[in-house]
Amino acid sequence: MSRNNKDKYDPPNPRRTHSFMSTEDVAMGKKSHWPELEITGPICNLSPQLWRLSHLTSLYLNGNHLTRIPPDIARLHSLVYLDLSCNKLRSLPSELGDLVMLRELLLNNNYLRGLPLELGKLFKLQTLGLKNNPLSTDILAILTEPNGTQKLLMYLLDHLAVTATQPPEREWLSLSMPTRSHPVCVFTVMCYNVLCDKYATRQMYGYCPNWALNWEYRRKGIVNEIRHLNADIITLQEVETEQFFNFFLPELKNDGYDGIFSPKSRAKTMSENERKFVDGCAIFYRTQKFRLIKEHLMEFTQLAMANAEGSDDMLNRVMTKDNIGLAAVLETKEGAWMNGLPADPSLIHQPLLVCTAHIHWDPEFCDVKLIQIMMLMNELKNIVEDSAQSFRPGSHKPDSNAIPLLLCGDFNSLPESGVIEFLTSGRISSNHPDFKELSYKGCLQKLSSSEKQNEFTHSFKVSRAYSNEMMPFTNYTYDFKGAIDYIFYSDQHMVPLGLLGPLDPEWLREHKVVGCPHPHIPSDHFPLLVEFEMTSHKHHLTNGMVLRR
Repeated sequence: MSRNNKDKYDPPNPRRTHSFMSTEDVAMGKKSHWPELEITGPICNLSPQLWRLSHLTSLYLNGNHLTRIPPDIARLHSLVYLDLSCNKLRSLPSELGDLVMLRELLLNNNYLRGLPLELGKLFKLQTLGLKNNPLSTDILAILTEPNGTQKLLMYLLDHLAVTATQPPEREWLSLSMPTRSHPVCVFTVMCYNVLCDKYATRQMYGYCPNWALNWEYRRKGIVNEIRHLNADIITLQEVETEQFFNFFLPELKNDGYDGIFSPKSRAKTMSENERKFVDGCAIFYRTQKFRLIKEHLMEFTQLAMANAEGSDDMLNRVMTKDNIGLAAVLETKEGAWMNGLPADPSLIHQPLLVCTAHIHWDPEFCDVKLIQIMMLMNELKNIVEDSAQSFRPGSHKPDSNAIPLLLCGDFNSLPESGVIEFLTSGRISSNHPDFKELSYKGCLQKLSSSEKQNEFTHSFKVSRAYSNEMMPFTNYTYDFKGAIDYIFYSDQHMVPLGLLGPLDPEWLREHKVVGCPHPHIPSDHFPLLVEFEMTSHKHHLTNGMVLRR
């Protein structure tokens, strides 16, 4: 997810110039484009035709005799600059708050005594001209403070009543019928970026009231969402250290879960007080169905350093990003089975490798994202192989697909990215554009399962649980809407029975939700939830790997 500051805004030139198309230009079929419109004179009424010009970015209605602005002005949704100064306006339509593209709104020299609270929705607004209006002392006091415009917008938004209804239940999409003829493991897995407190700022999410960004408010919605979806395995990203130990772990233990957690690598360099605000990844599992055998932390900073092989780009671009992956080797218990237990008691305790990761966010570092995923898959292969070796030294290395894998996370990568191509197909060209033609070839070869020089591969056979059509976006903000969260699974061992569909887009449109978080939606990400069936199988690791502590 992009965490850039507000994009740059260049105000229009006050010395506006106008040019007319010549008759020659008209004869040649030249098209005109006029995104700005100025209407001057003693105008008292505006033609309804004006509100059809939805392409306008600047509208100058100053210096007229207007006494009202109709609600239809909201149809000019592209407006960036609106000047209504020097008129006879006594009130403003609440629909003005729907013009969320506005950067400048000039209302000087009118008869305004108050402002609609809906103006607080203009979170991109940089200039609000209100001079020479008989405004209330409350509004004037806020305006005269340093950064008064932003404080006034914040005040208005925080006092605006929430009229949106609760979003409807997300639809459950059935994909396959469960097996009834023999014992199978059935469980659900959830992937959820909860948006940690330090990132939930007014600068990033100006369309959301402060009280709805507050962690004490949001965490109630987050844990209610987790409880409502009631998954057997829960993978979370952007969990702050203190919140894991003091909130998530105690709350979920009460619901029959246990869990593991690791913060990003930067926590190691911080004081104890600073460390508690570092975010990381967490995995929870229902203790009735699963037992934890071993946990593994994958620090991409350390892995980049170990695999740099003298590459400056590996050291300067990849090593400096301290994202992590967290994995848990779980073992099924009797409670995970349906249709009875396997006749062979040794098959009851099936291994399952669960991994979650939060990949670097910046779109300018698509090379880093791809390499982090490559390092992650290589480490997961090592986990399978080393686990087998630890139980019987000298045994041959097992197939990487011997243990079923669940890979969940916020990969900050769109479906057409190199990251998803690599995971889905198992290979990526060494000349893929996402590598940015940087000097990685030499150091990445040992991360590959293939010795081919023109491609890099991984050895897992995994499929993506959600197609693009099933979930067109998992991250929903004003500036970005797209699918960047994923659940991958071993298709040799597991079958998805169903999954949770998207939030109703009609609800978002009806209530003009321009982005999340929202008073009814506690994160900027939507949780993913999939139900899997895993068949019993003789361990491919019968060369000694019996999963016990």
